[in-house]
Amino acid sequence: METKRSLAYLRAKKKVETLKGFYSHLTVYILVNAGIILVSANVFNSNPIDFSDWGNYVTTFFWGIGLVSHALYLIFVLNVRNNFLKDWEEKKIMQFLEEEQM
Repeated sequence: METKRSLAYLRAKKKVETLKGFYSHLTVYILVNAGIILVSANVFNSNPIDFSDWGNYVTTFFWGIGLVSHALYLIFVLNVRNNFLKDWEEKKIMQFLEEEQM
């Protein structure tokens, strides 16, 4: 019984770490891209401010594709219940625990 609780705890911890990784990615995405857009639009110098240039948003667009991929992975990890992988993980964990006890 204790083993099942510890396995459930480890799975929950892994999910929290995955979610935390996504939040970190999202935070960095927002901060860095806001800076890139503001610098590219000439907000910090004497040139005319121009937010209409497509070049200001290239990094944001392509990095956004990566962020969406990360979000889809997160949805898969948190919501998809794949019993085969879950059973395989439990068997492998038990195998490694047994090897350590020997």
